Amino acid sequence: MDGLDTAADDWLVAKAKAGSLDAWEELVRRHRGRIYRIALRMVGDPDDAEDISQDVVLQLWTALASFAGNSLFTTWLYRVVVNRCLTHIGRRQRHDVLDERLTPPLPGADAQAVARGRLRATLAAITSLPPDLRAPVVLVDVEKLRYQDVAVILGVSEATVRGRLARGRRRLLDELREWA
Repeated sequence: MDGLDTAADDWLVAKAKAGSLDAWEELVRRHRGRIYRIALRMVGDPDDAEDISQDVVLQLWTALASFAGNSLFTTWLYRVVVNRCLTHIGRRQRHDVLDERLTPPLPGADAQAVARGRLRATLAAITSLPPDLRAPVVLVDVEKLRYQDVAVILGVSEATVRGRLARGRRRLLDELREWA
């Protein structure tokens, strides 16, 4: 995220905290896709990800009062989304198989079938990881966040993030070896 985006977020957060519904709506518009994308990759189900996204968007209006500005807004937002996902995962008793809506269309029946299988296997492998390993994999490998930011989001040290990421990647490699 560049400086202009950060400055715009800071300005919008200040306005929203002061009660501007327009500023809150703009924050939601700017970050809605990111919220959904993280939720989807954390929980693996589009319907659950949409529910979590809705919860987070609604929570933002009241939770913004607790945002002290000690970190970037996006770092704080990621923490809110990840925590909501972890709560959801803790309540869920089983992992549902991901559906076809996640598969991008590709030309050719063979290529499309292989791509669907690979995507389904990858997403199933990610969602089968324990939540403490899944969060670093999603935030570092998928969302491309820095270790330092992920440590802040998860409330752990960078060394812990690196260790969990290594264990998560190792499990993914073992599970996806047949697709390599």
